[in-house]
Formats: sequence, C-alpha cells, structure tokens
Amino acid sequence: MKILIAEDEFTTRMMVQVCLENWGYRVEAVADGKQALKALQQSDSANIAILDWEMPELDGLEVCRRLKETESESAPYVILLTARDSNADILQGFDAGAEDYMTKPFNESELLARVRVAERLVRTQASLAESVIELKDALNQLETLERGVEICARCQSVFDPCDGRWRRLDEIAGDDEEQRFVVRDCPDCSG
Repeated sequence: MKILIAEDEFTTRMMVQVCLENWGYRVEAVADGKQALKALQQSDSANIAILDWEMPELDGLEVCRRLKETESESAPYVILLTARDSNADILQGFDAGAEDYMTKPFNESELLARVRVAERLVRTQASLAESVIELKDALNQLETLERGVEICARCQSVFDPCDGRWRRLDEIAGDDEEQRFVVRDCPDCSG
C-alpha cells in the first residue's frame, strides 16, 4: 500500500514518513499541494493521501476539491492532518472531499489506526470495483447468449462481440481465456 504525505513543515513530514515506513508502508513525500496533486494524478499514484491543510501552491482543501472533481475510480482516500481543529474547519475539510481528519500534533497510535481503516476501505473498494467488472463481463456474455451466437454459413467463423472480429471456431475454442466452449467429440464421432 502506497501513501502520499503532503506537508510543508519538514519535521512533521519526516515524523509521519518514518512512522509509516516503520509500519511497512511505501511512502512518497512532497512539500506542497501542487506536487501532491501532480503525484496523485499519476497512473501509479498512492492509495492513501495524508494532506496538510495549509501548504504552498495549493492548500490541502483545494487538492481535495480537484481530486473530487475528477471523480476517478482510483481516487485516493484522503486524510487531512492539520492544526485546524474547530468544528467549522472539520466540516469544511469533509465538504472539500476528505474522508478523514486528524489534528496536529498527531498521536502515532491514532495515525496508525486511521491509516489501517483507510487501507481496509481502499482494499474493499478495489475488490468491489473488480467485482463490478466481472459482473459486467458476465452480463455481456449472457446478453450474447440471449442474442444468439453469429456463425458464418460459409466458413463457420464465429463473430466475437468483445473485439468485433470474426474468428475461426478452433481459434476461439483453443483460447485459454475463453471458457464458453468445451471441446470434445460427440457420441457419433467418438465411434
């Protein structure tokens, strides 16, 4: 599990980084909101982001808002770590798109507990997204079966709606990934 820390104060950034690395997490640390947003928009970005509210370039709230605007399926779980502790600030952080909120100075045990909750939620969300893909594939296969399988009357090629190509039956049946066909001899051919 990869975690991004965006904190402009060096000492706090290093304390959080050391704690997370000691707990076995891969950590990327940046010093401002612009770097944080850029890092979180990469294809191999962190699953969890711990953002300071007050940072140069972009503040933590603005990073949250921009991440929320993209509505990406792989958006990180955001924990705001800030000295701001009023109820209005906490609500503003959640409204901007943060999933959790911690105040400074932070307690290591509380940080670990919150990161573990974030990790569980990230893993559950990834599992659900994978299940949705599998269900969509199953639904597509079911729709194909309901529509019927298109076979060329001349060459016996089969239309594959997944890639829009006509393929020979032996090519489809030999596909390890394709589980729709079981190849065996019928009773008349097996003699």
